[in-house]
Amino acid sequence: MENRPQLVIIVGSVREGRFGPVVASWVAQQADLHGDFDVEVVDLADIDIPLALPAASPKLARDDYPRPAGMAALTSALTNADAFIVVTPEYNHSYPASLKAAIDWHFTQWAAKPVAFVSYGGAAGGRHAALHLENVLTELHAVPIRDGLVFPNYFTAWEDGRPLDPESAANARTALDRLAWWAGALRSARDAVPFPA
Repeated sequence: MENRPQLVIIVGSVREGRFGPVVASWVAQQADLHGDFDVEVVDLADIDIPLALPAASPKLARDDYPRPAGMAALTSALTNADAFIVVTPEYNHSYPASLKAAIDWHFTQWAAKPVAFVSYGGAAGGRHAALHLENVLTELHAVPIRDGLVFPNYFTAWEDGRPLDPESAANARTALDRLAWWAGALRSARDAVPFPA
């Protein structure tokens, strides 16, 4: 398909021995099979993301926001994205600090773009992390979608790089269908009328 939406899959964990890249790789395969997106995986472990932020807000500074050179690839990916999938574990009932820092260094890059969540963890499967991310990203005018994927007890529910639950691929297709609809609708809206600052 010509001019397909750009989907950025973000690996949110930077912890040593993390499982996130396995999940993100499988999600990227599902997105490639789906066929409606150009897919890019961004691993936050590959990005220099300082915790100390400049005094000015990225909301106010906009394009003049002084981001470190090591963050250029992340900023470019977020800017060019039409949709996001955030792959997150759950740490202490929420999401990793690496994700919060990546989000906080940006503002306009998220606006009027849909976001789906793929979470993994223990018994809750990362649901608390996804709920907290919904609140944060809504503040940045992103559009969290209802459909996502949750992988409880991932340490026994995956084998050879894929989930054992046969419904997982069908659930991924549903999420990608909805994400594609929102990506197209919101891109058309942004092209017609710039999102108000």
